[in-house]
Amino acid sequence: MQMNISIRHGHVSDATQAVVQEKLDKLTRLYDRISAIELTINFEHRDQPAVDLRVSAKKHDFVAVAQAENLLAAVDAVVDKMEQQLRKHKEKVQDRHRGAGHRDNVEGE
Repeated sequence: MQMNISIRHGHVSDATQAVVQEKLDKLTRLYDRISAIELTINFEHRDQPAVDLRVSAKKHDFVAVAQAENLLAAVDAVVDKMEQQLRKHKEKVQDRHRGAGHRDNVEGE
């Protein structure tokens, strides 16, 4: 799996990047079909950094954006949004496979 963290208009310490990467690793445990994660941190507005998270999974791309008072709060918010999207998608896929299929309807007639 490919993970890319890019920073615009500033820089982030190695310790902070490690914390951010640890938070992003949680997404792979939630949904195992993730092929790439791309996080963009934008410090254009220093008082409210913006974070853009893009996750590519099998046949689907997910996007979440957040802005907060500090960087870690914005990362937490964007990861929470992404977790919700991935959980919802995973439930849809599982429900599709668990539901009554076409064959069940034909046999019942």
